Amino acid sequence: MLFIILWTLLLTGFFAIVAIFASFISNNSNTPHRIARIWAKCLLIVSGTNVSVKGYANIDPKRSYIYMSNHLSNFDIPVLLACLPAQFRWLAKAELFKIPIFGYAMQRAGYISVNRSDRKSAIKSLHQAAINVRNGTSILIFPEGTRSLEHSIQPFKKGGFVLAVDSGVPIVPIIIYGTWKTMSKDRILIQSGDVVLNIAEPIETSDYSRETKGDLMKKVRHVITKAFEEAEKDNPLC
Repeated sequence: MLFIILWTLLLTGFFAIVAIFASFISNNSNTPHRIARIWAKCLLIVSGTNVSVKGYANIDPKRSYIYMSNHLSNFDIPVLLACLPAQFRWLAKAELFKIPIFGYAMQRAGYISVNRSDRKSAIKSLHQAAINVRNGTSILIFPEGTRSLEHSIQPFKKGGFVLAVDSGVPIVPIIIYGTWKTMSKDRILIQSGDVVLNIAEPIETSDYSRETKGDLMKKVRHVITKAFEEAEKDNPLC
């Protein structure tokens, strides 16, 4: 266990420095993402995490989507980076962008800052994200807003669905199962094991508006919850 922790810290520190350096010298924001993907794959190997991916055929890596995933653990991030076969950017909380050098590197990499404590600023950020998505950039969002305190799907927040209807691109529901056992919210230790990443069929957003975004939210949540509950029934990992 100590071996995994030490290697995780070393890998994270090394690749963070490489990604920050790359963001300064490269005009292509895809480069930091590729570096992050290598970091994530190394982390999965070191931790002994085996990821089974379902639904590759449901997406076209060349087009833009809004990916929406349930959020069980900090380990969801390396799983998504390593196994989702597409370039994407995160919506990240504004506090991260205030970290010297690191925040600037995130901005250079194309990540989008969201100030959750300032409604006006958050709406402006979502508007900018919608423009980026229409211009071909995929975005990944955790619609629950934070990691689950329990092994379950939390209520969804509306911000991502405002972005979805404003951009008009499809939402791809993603269901992650198994990372709660690997690294739950109240633990810093990483436990080896099996994880399932299920890429569901895209859901079109063009028929929805801001007024009907609640219906879209219910549809996406139903897809994610149903698949998660089926995974729980077939292979309980909690």
